[in-house]
Formats: sequence, C-alpha cells, structure tokens
Amino acid sequence: MSLSVDDLIAYFRAGAKPRGQFRIGIEQEKLGTRVDGAPVGYQGPNGIEEVLARLERRGFAATRDRGRVVGLERAGERVTIEPGGQLEFSGLARDTAAACRDALVAHVQEVVDVARPLGIRFIRVGARPFGKLDDIDWLPKARYDVMRDYFPRYGTSSRLAHHMMKMTATVQANFDYESESDAIDKIRTANGVSSIITAMYAGSPFADGRPTGDKSVRAAIWLETDEARCGLLPFVFEPSFCFRDYVEWALDVPMFFVVRNGAYRPVGAMPFRRFIAEGFEGEGATIRDWELHLSTLFPEVRLKRYIELRGADAGPMSMAAALGALWRGLLDDRDARVAAWDLVAKHSFAERQALRREVPRAALNASLGGRKLGELALELIRISDAGLARLSGGEDDRPLLAPLWAYATAGRTPADDLLDDFAAAGGDPAKLIPKWELLP
Repeated sequence: MSLSVDDLIAYFRAGAKPRGQFRIGIEQEKLGTRVDGAPVGYQGPNGIEEVLARLERRGFAATRDRGRVVGLERAGERVTIEPGGQLEFSGLARDTAAACRDALVAHVQEVVDVARPLGIRFIRVGARPFGKLDDIDWLPKARYDVMRDYFPRYGTSSRLAHHMMKMTATVQANFDYESESDAIDKIRTANGVSSIITAMYAGSPFADGRPTGDKSVRAAIWLETDEARCGLLPFVFEPSFCFRDYVEWALDVPMFFVVRNGAYRPVGAMPFRRFIAEGFEGEGATIRDWELHLSTLFPEVRLKRYIELRGADAGPMSMAAALGALWRGLLDDRDARVAAWDLVAKHSFAERQALRREVPRAALNASLGGRKLGELALELIRISDAGLARLSGGEDDRPLLAPLWAYATAGRTPADDLLDDFAAAGGDPAKLIPKWELLP
C-alpha cells in the first residue's frame, strides 16, 4: 500500500510526548585545521580518519562507507563527519541544558586529547577562516557524493552550496513537543526570532584568510544554498499553520536520492510527491524514505519527530552551552513563548526575509521594525531567563545565559572578538589558530 498524506502527518503526530518526558539535544560541528591554518585532509596518518580511528579505540562502534570510517557511536552518542571533514557531535537528549553542556565538555576534551598529537586543532569559528574551497577534501561518503552533484544541476540559487557543505560549522538545539498545536506554536515562535539568534551567534567574519565585511559568513552562505529547501517558511506564520502544511511543502521539495541495500541512487530531483505516486525504478516510497527526505531539508527551523533550531554559528564552548538554555527558556515555558512571539508577531514575511538577508553583515546592528537587534536580543534573553526560572531544572540552566548577557549588553558578538584577534595578530594563522582552539 502506498503512503498517503495522512500517513506523513501521522508520522509527526507520533513524535508527541508528555511534558514530563521533554528532553533537550545539542549538536555541535567543529572545523579542523593545522596550526598554520591549512585544512585537515580526511586520509593519511594525521588526518580526520585517524582522529576517528583513535576515538574508535576508546570504545566507539564505527560506521563505514566503502570501507572508510564516517561515523562513531557509543552509549547513544554519535560522532559523525560533514562533507568537508567537520566533526559533529550529536549528544543524547537530556533533561536540562546544563546536562547537555556537561556531555559536550566531555566530548570536546576527548577530541582535543586525540587531535592535538596529530597536529590538529578544532576551532571555535562558524566558517573556515583560512584556505580555499578546493583546498578541502570531500568526505568519502556516498550521501555527499550525490548532494555534491545535485546542487549545480538542480539547486535553486545554489551558488554557494558547496561552500555550505565544506566550509561551515553550526551548533543546534533540539526540542520535543507534546501535541501538534504545541509543535506549531514552537515552530512559529522559533522562526520568528531565528534571525535575532543568528545575529547573537554571529561568529564567522572571514573567508580566504581575510575579513569579508560579514559578521556571519556561514549565514551569508546559506542565503545562496538552494532556496527550495532552506531558509524561513512563509506558511508557518499563517494562523492556520498545521502539520499538513509542512508535509505539503516537503512533498514538493526535490529529493536527492533513494537508498536501497545501502546504495544511494540519485533520482534526478524528483519531488517526494511524485515518488509516492509513481515510485522510482520499481521501488515504492516508505516511511524510511520520508525520514531520509526530511533530513535533506534545511529550513532555519526543521521538523522531524522533534524540532531542530538551526540558525547559530559554531563558536566558543560557553556559547554552545548557552544555546540549549536560551531556546529551552523561550520554547518550553508557555508564557515565555508568548512573550517571545509578541516581540516579532506584527512583522510581514517580507520584513522577516529582509532581516534574514541583513543579519549576516550587520548582526546585532540590523533592524526589525525600527528596533535594533541588540535591543531585541536583550529582551529575548530576559524572556528566556524568566522562562527557565519557571521550569524544572531551570535554575541549573540560567547561569548558562551569562555569555549571551555579556555580548548583548556590550552590543558585540563572537565575530567582534575574532576580528579584534585578527587585527592584533596581523592575520597570522600561526598566532590565531592556537587562540581560537575549541577547548572544553
């Protein structure tokens, strides 16, 4: 029996959980570099593959693609690699942001322990500051082979899609929902304030070894990465928004591939709706295909059987730890969610899009409705702090907001610190990489 739209809606509804079972997940990407700023290759005795091998010897189970290690898992926590060799940590879902912070600290310490002897430093920057696109190895992973070929052929406004794949790094937070209406409310609010949080987390002002004028090169790159599957979704701001709307949108986004027996088979940008109706090379669509397709959609707020908040640059550990606390206070407390939405509710979609395009360059100096984002950021932090005070375990999470308070009060972002460092070091990578090393 073929899938129906109702089946796909039911998939999301099955993700609902009682509030008492709500958890938080943190995912963090890291860019590896040599002390001279050169990118780290995948293969070789001092490459990313060797980092993974040394982690495997610490009790991780490895996943291999064509004989090469591309992922690790231990006790439910995963370490994987992105297309340009970025190392990604996906932690277990935990009760509080503080607990997520503790797991992230332990992970980063382990990575530092195995990477430093190999001459590798993972840095706290959201886009690779030194080296050109062609200097970076493509990860030997079949999924990314298909994506690499897809974007130039089929991607809409995908001029920088390969830069997104190979040169950027993010940190994201994941949250549960108790019902469709709860999910809809969280998704709408998160989309509404996403650009403010992107501005707060701006931490990638360089490309090719020099300042670009942007505070977030990562966010600027995403503006040129397949608008059919990325960015803000206009329908989430409609009063009638429901799971069906997200399903209908996802059905019409072109697919990258179908996977059968471990083989990734390109489908020529077939929309999932057509795949359901016609199949592909004798294969019918399944719920596993739907799950895979959802993982290839990249809006600022992504719906799976939980909600992913995707708008932040990777940066200092204190900022990574703060992200879960910030979003938890804003989304998991109903009063805070109402207050956060009230900050941005009156604006048109055109205004939201204009802000998204202004933020990469202006960060907290961007404006929405005549108000600077620096001012809105402070209000958002206050709202989150009050929300955390009302949540179980929130008192443990509230101190994590400290770096956000400090940056927003000063009207600064991590990018400003990086630019100051760059000027003081005369742009010398040998001085900057040790200073920018991501440490627990």
